[in-house]
Amino acid sequence: MTQLYLVRYFLPESGIRVGVQVGATVHDVTDTIGSVGAWLRSSAGRIDAAMTDLMTAVGASSQAHLAERFNCAPAPDAAHWLAPVGVQDVWAAGVTYERSRAARQEEAADGGDVYARVYTAARPELFYKARGPWVVGPYDQVGIRRDARWNVPEPELALVINPALEIVGVTIGNDMSSRDIEGENPLYLPQAKMYTRSCALGPAIAVGHVGGVWPDTRIAMQITRDGGIVFAGETHTSQIRRRPDELVEFLGRSLRFPDGVVLLTGAGIVPPDSFTLAAGDQVEIIIDAVGSLRNIVTVV
Repeated sequence: MTQLYLVRYFLPESGIRVGVQVGATVHDVTDTIGSVGAWLRSSAGRIDAAMTDLMTAVGASSQAHLAERFNCAPAPDAAHWLAPVGVQDVWAAGVTYERSRAARQEEAADGGDVYARVYTAARPELFYKARGPWVVGPYDQVGIRRDARWNVPEPELALVINPALEIVGVTIGNDMSSRDIEGENPLYLPQAKMYTRSCALGPAIAVGHVGGVWPDTRIAMQITRDGGIVFAGETHTSQIRRRPDELVEFLGRSLRFPDGVVLLTGAGIVPPDSFTLAAGDQVEIIIDAVGSLRNIVTVV
């Protein structure tokens, strides 16, 4: 089956639109699909049929665009990508890679025993990251806290989940983090993780059912400053310790998501302790199964 990508974008003449990208072409399916939330609700218990609905909507679409048209910074007078979620909350899983466990222990003022324990515990670390409207999309600005001195991006595969707690696609996530704040005290995690422009998603949802096996894909990140690369690294989904369905099952144990939810699945790429982001840096995250998410850093 042709790989479909569900997108949201803005047109100056008509506002927020929903599209399905096939190859280099984006087909406007707003009139038939409605919204990402509407499609997620419709997919509950019928994932294959919901994907067929997208193909049907593509066939009925009367408007199409080249995807590259939207590759620019958001502006009210220019077409641009939006984050591929609307009202959907974003949650995150922590310490799911060995590299993340080691980094959390290195930054912690008390040696980080709590991170070593959660890495092997039955219950994963899960935390709230952002409301849907807080999320920034491609080419938009991501933030670093003005009261932090050690800020990093965290490139993550993001699971897109419908109200039935079924994984119906994946996208790219950037879980911006203040390592010095979290390292000072684990109870400061919300301040290290939740602030203005601390979460980016995009450029699209690669639609497809995910169960107990991770998509086999490379995750890479590159940070550019003043035209030169100051950090680059990569990892692979095979390095994630927990299964995707395991993380989703814990997330949904005592929570309901009537419009769906997004779950970031942890970072396996960590810049060295000597590195911190600066205003103007460009962060590019590449996940082969999805594409590329680019953002510019600003101070908030």
